[in-house]
Amino acid sequence: MISEKLEKARAYEAENEKKITPQMRPVFHLTPRVGWMNDPNGFSYYNGAYHMFYQYYPYRPFWGPMHWGHAVSKDLLHWNYLPAALAPDEPYENGGGCFSGSAIDLADGRQLLVYTGVLSEKQPDGTMHDVQQQCVAVGDGVNYEKCENNPVMTAKQLPSDSNRFDFRDPKVWKAADGSYRCVMVNCDNKGYVVGAMTEKHDQYGWKVAAIFVAFVIKIVGYYIAEIILYGNFIAPISSVPGNVVQIAVAAVIVLIVIEPIEIAVKKIGITQFA
Repeated sequence: MISEKLEKARAYEAENEKKITPQMRPVFHLTPRVGWMNDPNGFSYYNGAYHMFYQYYPYRPFWGPMHWGHAVSKDLLHWNYLPAALAPDEPYENGGGCFSGSAIDLADGRQLLVYTGVLSEKQPDGTMHDVQQQCVAVGDGVNYEKCENNPVMTAKQLPSDSNRFDFRDPKVWKAADGSYRCVMVNCDNKGYVVGAMTEKHDQYGWKVAAIFVAFVIKIVGYYIAEIILYGNFIAPISSVPGNVVQIAVAAVIVLIVIEPIEIAVKKIGITQFA
């Protein structure tokens, strides 16, 4: 069932895209249907088309509570917009919304979306802070239903020194044994970036299978933890916002560290940056 918040977003984008002429858009690059976009999500091939989801705030050309925009293409050059796939319409998404994630086909022909839900939660000191946790939704390529057991992965399942505020960007794939595997980035309480891998024999309940790559890189002060997916490799990176040199150096170092690690060398599908 489509929520009122998702219905509102879909109605808004359908009405306001009429104000944007083809001449206002790039010839080849995908732009948001309306409003704001950032990270590409769930780049996948499903039911005869390439699906591109993206971080999306339809109401203004600025960042806001994240939705998932949606477009499809036959050739990766010409894109058709579909209605917004996800809106932050559940209590566990009442912070920053529906953050980045990935997509995979299920055996029954449906498509599974795995994404980070951001919950605004009161802390022991009385302050509010966004807590990141992993959620799933299943659908037919247009409409998606969120699992009643969401969130299906939380930082409470990680080691005790894990940071609940930086636990995001799940990348899902299906292993040869039929189990689902998911890797995401996490920061421990010392400021180091680590990778967390979980597994489950269905798409709903997950357990932690491994924690890997405790980096020797520590960023003093404020940092960003992300996952970059490059070919067959998964590389969490840590960087200082706005500093291009440090971002580039961090990415290069992490790729060198991670490549030889067997657990990270997986056939993860189409390249994307979370």
